Amino acid sequence: MPYVEIKKNIKATPEKIYAIVKDMAAYPNFMKDLVSVEILERGENYTISHWVSNVDGRKIIWTERDTFYPEQNKITYAQTEGDLKKMEGEWNIVPQGEECEVTLSVDFEFGIPMIAGLLNPILKKKVRENSENMLTSIKEQIEK
Repeated sequence: MPYVEIKKNIKATPEKIYAIVKDMAAYPNFMKDLVSVEILERGENYTISHWVSNVDGRKIIWTERDTFYPEQNKITYAQTEGDLKKMEGEWNIVPQGEECEVTLSVDFEFGIPMIAGLLNPILKKKVRENSENMLTSIKEQIEK
């Protein structure tokens, strides 16, 4: 199963970064590949959200459960249904002086074994690009 991990240092407090990362419904405002993120349910320290992205003209749609750990500056997520067989990961925000190291990890599986060997490298590259774009967009939102 492909796994992608992206790290970026952002000059801000963990609380400021966490607030932006946690506000997933706002992601389409600053991320070009996201068509929409709709919060379907909110509970104590979790949300269920529905995502629509447009990757190279192809829509990828999924619903995920996000679990929030504010005391640890961490968010975990896992697809509950959608176009991939598996998609899960986490956000981690670790203070480092005046900056924080923000890590986004994505563990996913395309789900069609016969073509996975062909598609996984392409999908992994796209997931890496999208993850880097997410962190860059969040950094720009904070440091503008």
